[in-house]
Amino acid sequence: MFSADDHRYMAHALQLSARGLYTTTPNPRVGCVIIRHNQVVGEGWHQRAGAPHAEIHALAMAADAARGATAYVTLEPCSHHGRTPPCAEALINAGVARVVAAMHDPNPLVAGQGIQMLTLAGIQAEAGLMENEARTLNPGFISRMTRHHPWVRLKTASTLDGKTALANGQSQWITGEAARADVQKLRARACAILTGSGTILADNPRMNVRDINIGRQPLRVIVDSTLRTPPGAAILPALIACHTPHPEHRAALIAAGADILELPGAQGRVDLAALLRELALRGINEVHVEAGAALNGALLEAGLVDEWIAYVAPMAVGHDARGLFSRTPLESLEHAARFRLADVRQIGEDLRLTLLPGVQESAG
Repeated sequence: MFSADDHRYMAHALQLSARGLYTTTPNPRVGCVIIRHNQVVGEGWHQRAGAPHAEIHALAMAADAARGATAYVTLEPCSHHGRTPPCAEALINAGVARVVAAMHDPNPLVAGQGIQMLTLAGIQAEAGLMENEARTLNPGFISRMTRHHPWVRLKTASTLDGKTALANGQSQWITGEAARADVQKLRARACAILTGSGTILADNPRMNVRDINIGRQPLRVIVDSTLRTPPGAAILPALIACHTPHPEHRAALIAAGADILELPGAQGRVDLAALLRELALRGINEVHVEAGAALNGALLEAGLVDEWIAYVAPMAVGHDARGLFSRTPLESLEHAARFRLADVRQIGEDLRLTLLPGVQESAG
């Protein structure tokens, strides 16, 4: 049973872990607080891959005060040698008396072994405090470790009547400045930004992070079955997933800095599931999707959308404008993709809906 103080200190550790929201990829976001005699004697968070983990920062701050103290950490301390030594070993050497982890590490290299190492050393070690909050911070890392593909976050911007652009293609701007700035935060937390060749040809976007200094740019990925992407596209260099490339097109894009990945699927399309597996192998935790109706619909039909962030502007443009998803016509509403609302808030003059896949009860 965890006490009110346990919850309070773990909440602080979770706040610390969120400071690494944009920078820790491909590692998880982790925070640690060390408490002795109801006082914070050490704290830290994982800042970037290859740098010390949260526990090491907290132990360095605590110094000798760590002996006999309690460490609250948002993820089970690692038990293996990676780029850095095991954190479980560091906690043991520091002489802490108790370790509380929010959740077990889904990494098979750890997966309970960190808690076991601490317990065998005589330290009271337990996990499960505020686990849901900890999991919310690291959906991509958990997905990559357990499902072997990244967490796919689809972003759309539409009118109240579900349109993304006029029939002539004009879409700037449906949502307001505040919503567009909010999208930059979504891009910044992602490991990769995914779009389709149709968006490249229509808008020639850069698909980069602007106005937020995160010290990196997410990997840019294009789904382009027939390699229509121009060698002069602003998004390059990027990874381009295709079906069967034309040799001349392939050579021109490689010369422009593209990495070409052949992933032939059905009906001349890219195998999207295979693409996600490949991205996971490259250490990609979270994929941010900004695409047109074709790729949006393909991801939706394949059941590959884990989260949908829908920005909705208070305007209507009529049925001839362009929609959000292209997909096989449905014969029954029973086959509709259903989502449940996880969050609703106003961003400037627009609404931002956060939706997760889930079956909703019929209204009758």
